[in-house]
This record gives sequence, C-alpha cells and structure tokens, in this order.
Amino acid sequence: MSIHEVFMPALSSTMTEGKIVSWVKSPGDKVEKGETVVVVESDKADMDVETFYEGFLAHIIVEAGETAPVGSAIAFIAETEAEIEQAKSLANSGGAAATPTSSPEPVAATASAATPALVSQNGSNHKEGRLVASPRARKLAKELKVDLTTLQGSGPHGRIVAEDVEALSNKGKQPAPTPVAPPAPVPTSTPPAPPAPRTPAPTPVAAAVPGQTVPLTTFQNAVVRNMVATKSVPVFRVGYTITTDGLDKLYKQIKSKGVTMTALLAKAVAVTLQKHPLLNASYSDQGIVYHSDINISVAVAMDDGGLITPVLQNADAVDIYSLSRTWKSLVERARAKQLQPQEYNSGTFTLSNLGMFGVDKFDAILPPGQGSILAIGASRPQVVATPDGLFGVRQQMQVNITSDHRIIYGAHAAAFLQDLAKLIETNPQSLTL
Repeated sequence: MSIHEVFMPALSSTMTEGKIVSWVKSPGDKVEKGETVVVVESDKADMDVETFYEGFLAHIIVEAGETAPVGSAIAFIAETEAEIEQAKSLANSGGAAATPTSSPEPVAATASAATPALVSQNGSNHKEGRLVASPRARKLAKELKVDLTTLQGSGPHGRIVAEDVEALSNKGKQPAPTPVAPPAPVPTSTPPAPPAPRTPAPTPVAAAVPGQTVPLTTFQNAVVRNMVATKSVPVFRVGYTITTDGLDKLYKQIKSKGVTMTALLAKAVAVTLQKHPLLNASYSDQGIVYHSDINISVAVAMDDGGLITPVLQNADAVDIYSLSRTWKSLVERARAKQLQPQEYNSGTFTLSNLGMFGVDKFDAILPPGQGSILAIGASRPQVVATPDGLFGVRQQMQVNITSDHRIIYGAHAAAFLQDLAKLIETNPQSLTL
C-alpha cells in the first residue's frame, strides 16, 4: 500500500508548533499535488499548506482548532480509495510513523503566504496548465460567480489569490457613464451577494470566565517564548522628555494626506539612527552586528491576543507619505495574519507606543536579536520654564529607551535621545523632505 503522512510544517524559524485553522479538504476527498489541504496558524500568520502527493485525504489526525508540534503527523493521504480504510486502521493503531510503507519525509509545503526560500526548500509542485488558487480565492469566486480559469494569478507560481478574484469582479461593476438600460434583465427575487471582504474578520478573544483557564493562542505562546528569552539579556533604561509642539503642528498640517503619527515617529527615529549606528546594531557571539539597513519594528497588539511587530523597512530613506501608506497596509495585513515573514522579522530597532492609550511613561522589554527598543508615552500639556525666565505651557512626551548593555552604554543611549529630541523639537519639517 502507499499511504503518506502529512506533517506539520515549520512556517517560520521560530515556530515550534502550529494550530490547524481549518481543513480545506475532508476525509475521502480527492487531492492533487500542490493543492491546498489545510490552513495552519504559525506563531505569526495563517498560511495555506499544500500536499506533495496525489491521492485521497484518508484520515485527519489533528482536527481544526487543535495544535501539533512541528514535524508531527496531522493527516494521512492514501494513493487509492481502496487504501483509505487501511490508513484509518493505521491511525487507530498509532503505528503510522513506524510503518515501512509510510513516507519518511514531510509532504506539506507552504503556499501563498510562505517566503520564496521556504517554498524552495520544501519543493514546488506547480504544474503548467493546472489551476492553482487559494481557498479564500475559491470561496470568493464561488460567491461572486467568477470563472477562475479566466484569471491570471498574481501569487507565487501564478497562484490565484483573493485579490485577483476581487479585482475582476470590481471591473464588472464599474458604473455606466449614462443611465442606459442594462443589456440583460436583472433578477429581482434574490439580490446578488455582496463582495466578500478582502481579509477575514479577526478571531474574537475568548471570553474570560471566572474560575476557568483559557489556553494561550499560538501568537501568545510565541510572545511568551520571546519574552522569556530576552530576560537573559543584561539591559539598562534611560528616560528623556521631548517637547512636541512642532511635531504636533506638522502632524495637523499633513494628517489629511494620510500621514500617521506612528510613521512620523518611526521616521524621526530612523533619521536619528543614521548618526548612531550602534543603537541600530545587535549583539552576537562573534561581536557587534552593524546592520546595513534601518528597519523600524513597531509593536501592534493583535485583536485575538498576542503581539506582532510589523517592520517599516529602510524607514530613513522612504518619504513620509509612502511610509504612512506602507504602515497602514502592514497593520491591516498583520491583524488578518497575512504578513510575509520578512515583514515582521527583519527589524533592527523597535518602537512601542502606548501614548495613544494615554499612558504617560513605561519601560519596554527588549526584543530578541535587537539592541534597543524605544517606549513612547502620551504627549501632554506641561507648565515649563521658558528661556526668558517666564512660565509657559508646552506639549511634552516621555520616552524611555531599553538597550542591550553588552554593546550599548548609557552615554550612547543618552546621545541618541538628545539628537532625537533636537530633531523633533527644532526641525520636524525635515521629516517631510
């Protein structure tokens, strides 16, 4: 017999276990090579998983909503229908991994959300002429009555994604220039279904019930591991008060153009880091790693628990308007669990802004693999002494930097904060250049 195990794939370098979001195929369904069979939640995103084998999904070991370690079997694929019952018996006996007829290699590969390197490692099963579409694209096409065979996919290997279906559907919904009658009668009994949203609604946080223990989500477990790991790093903290009147004025002037305060702060930090490459560096056993790019990670709380840090890459070199658009897209895709790995794991310096929640000041925990993180508090009116000896009211915010004391010392952090304050207080307009 030819029965193969579907293994839980490693979808990121930090992933130790995955959660089954949903099975696209049901037991007994026919599957082809390269076809998506299951959607898996890694520690950062939801990803489609394809099979390397053709046959039938014989038995599901790990049901939707359950978790499994990376490398463990989550299902069986039988090459013929006659072997489905044998696969079920094999699963019930618990001897699948030890059976010589089962495949010794993983048979699942990441699909639309995987990085190119990961796809290459697991092998590509794309065949010319075969229709390859994500589960969301298939569902959306069915709802909007779109023929997938007419589409040119924009995903990896020409894979059709939901955006392709939506784009074609929207083309057919352009308003006519004159109020002429439609060429065909429109049914009045049942209105057409509205377009499905581009991204799925976030999973609600489990309701807290007194006396009940609610298991951590995959995201939350990833945060736990990272926070425990970073506590072994010797750190120090430095606080600074920055007057934000000029920055606030600039923000009001360009807010209508789509600029966000998060992008302004990230840009200010990135420009300041140009003068302080050590604050953009990180520690390694071989020495100090000076990064060639200035990539600003910004902490974002997930709606269903956990924390993720989308990255504004080359933030010092990108104009503020493009940076703001990029940030909006990153946040939307982060909350829909659709970020590519390089969009959340390539940061060299992190911002954590709780000022939007009215927090005055706080200390942030240093992320693994970085040298510094800046905690930003709320900007509030304060009574201050002016240079002419009088009193005045100024908008001020408290910032606190946490740094890796193995490579960064107090004087380095203080000099960085001084230059950051000077930029924000005296020349915020330069951030728009």
